[in-house]
Amino acid sequence: MSVTPRRVATLMVHTSPLDQAGTGDAGGMNIYVCEAAKNMAAQGVAVDIFTRRNNADVADIVEVSPGVRVIQLNVGPVIGLTKEQIPSFIPQLSAAFKEQLVKNNYDIIHSHYWLSGKVAMPVAKELAIPLVHTMHTLARVKNLNLAEGESPEPMIRVQGETQVVAAADALVANTDAEAASLVSLYEACPDNVSVVSPGVNLKVFTPGAGRAAAREALGFDKSAQIITFVGRIQPHKGPEVLIRAIAQMVQHSPHLRPKLIINIMGGASGANQSEVERLKDCASWLGVDDVVRFSDPVPREELPEWYRASDLVCVPSYSESFGLVALEAQACGTPVVATAIGGLRTAVADGISGVLVDGHNPRAWSSVFARLLQEPQRRILLSLGALEHASHFGWEGTSRGTLDIYDRVLSARSAAKKSLG
Repeated sequence: MSVTPRRVATLMVHTSPLDQAGTGDAGGMNIYVCEAAKNMAAQGVAVDIFTRRNNADVADIVEVSPGVRVIQLNVGPVIGLTKEQIPSFIPQLSAAFKEQLVKNNYDIIHSHYWLSGKVAMPVAKELAIPLVHTMHTLARVKNLNLAEGESPEPMIRVQGETQVVAAADALVANTDAEAASLVSLYEACPDNVSVVSPGVNLKVFTPGAGRAAAREALGFDKSAQIITFVGRIQPHKGPEVLIRAIAQMVQHSPHLRPKLIINIMGGASGANQSEVERLKDCASWLGVDDVVRFSDPVPREELPEWYRASDLVCVPSYSESFGLVALEAQACGTPVVATAIGGLRTAVADGISGVLVDGHNPRAWSSVFARLLQEPQRRILLSLGALEHASHFGWEGTSRGTLDIYDRVLSARSAAKKSLG
């Protein structure tokens, strides 16, 4: 028998869904949680998103769309608490979360990222509410694919993820590869793991009026050759790979330099507050600071125009559970050059909607960029392929898949109660 939840408690404690994506700890997960919640609400399921307060000016309860509320947990200092410091506040967060949950009848708890899973575990057990968890990134996977000089994820995270995997009634993976990692690296029960692909808002991320109109709106020359990076500025996202590849490209193909613009859009992340300045110094030292432009992240409603204005979007991450930037760019008709790793193998159709590059050797990336910039007809074909590929990833499908998991978990819980009673 189908059991549809009436109210879901979603938990994300280390970053707020109200934060600007592309800076601090806010990224694809923030977008994922909000968009999935909006689409579940459209199907009649109320969603409350609980987050640790990190802004004193935000109301205790914010309705972000009909049926979706963000509720603040007042735990720890409002400003200055890093993600790495949150584990010491887990007991207080659990207590505050429980205090909120007893005010309403929630059918499901859905936690996002391991810290939220740790906060949710004792509450789910005590209140007898099923726990569904989405990791988004895995420490053991990340530690296998570190950028040069990047510190490995700490053992406290590995242990925490292992505990959450064991405690959750269901685990949601973004891709088959992530599902396999949960089973092989964390000993998750295969029957507890389901794959639900993230989506893209296909009403917002569209080709719009086209590249020429987007460039005019943003003040770019129509004949410019533009490559754009969008994301948090941290080593793991690989912006230095792009800078070094461009330095190689203009050295070997100097005729490309006059019209070249490299946009790096994003803010400093977590412990990497000096990373933007370091990358600016890197660009200057490599002699490409005249073509590399750094800018802060823009509001999401403005982002499609930047994708449309670009010839290519670059996603050189060292690991990605999925890669929403790649999907958003393709939905705007822009081909993507990305690392052949993790969820990017699903987000980008190699040779059809973009190009996947093995490893992070700047020469390999330089070669791909040079070839694509000099082959406009191929870019047109990839652009058409990008639109087709992205069309299969709507948030409606993500929410339906997630609701199916809730249904199975609630049905299993109901059947277990009947067998005992």
